[in-house]
Amino acid sequence: MPFVLAFVAYAIGSEIRLAENPQDKLLPAPEKVWETAMRLISEGDRRTGRILFWHDTWASLKRLGIGISISAFVGLLFGLLIGLLPVARRLLAQFVAVLSMIPPLALLPILFIVFGLGELSKVVLIVIGTLPFLIRDLSQRVLEVPEELLVKAQTLGASSWVIAIRVALPQVMPRLIQSVRLSLGPAWLFLIAAEAIASDLGLGYRIFLVRRYLAMDVILTYVIWITILAFLIDWALRWISRRFFPWAEEGL
Repeated sequence: MPFVLAFVAYAIGSEIRLAENPQDKLLPAPEKVWETAMRLISEGDRRTGRILFWHDTWASLKRLGIGISISAFVGLLFGLLIGLLPVARRLLAQFVAVLSMIPPLALLPILFIVFGLGELSKVVLIVIGTLPFLIRDLSQRVLEVPEELLVKAQTLGASSWVIAIRVALPQVMPRLIQSVRLSLGPAWLFLIAAEAIASDLGLGYRIFLVRRYLAMDVILTYVIWITILAFLIDWALRWISRRFFPWAEEGL
């Protein structure tokens, strides 16, 4: 119902503006947005023949996937270290806490200078923007592992490596999926910001490219598509969590 109400409100606002000024570009009619969407997803570029919509989508999803995957792996590794080893916790916990306070977008010019304007700087921005949160969240989950489980494992002669793999890891995997889901919003923000500043392909690049022409029908199409992609990724992660860790979904 909220989605229907939002659509109705937009349609009414568009009709009012277009009635006053048929050339108004701020709120294009829903049918114009739909026509633009069909054109973007089916017609190729006049110069290259490529359907830019799908190339933009693939470029952005590749950058997002690589960045989030690196963050998830490194975050899981350091989360286990900080949560299980007191020495690592004393050395790294406060350091990660301070890093998490640095605005990632403020580092974007530095990343472009150090890593150039290619793919690497965009991926690094996503990693820097999401990694501190993942480390802090996962290390806290490791600290919440019931102490009796650790004591039993130690009593049976388990080493720190075995405790990490056989005891802590199964406990922290559902939290990793939830943390990645929470990180997707900021990750999209960092991706679009990087693409808007220095890129020649991607969803963020296309949005900022057409803004100079006030092509709101194109912008809205891309914004809606980004929202759909974000929803589908979140739904897939939720399905994985329910499928493989049903006990962790209780009460959610």
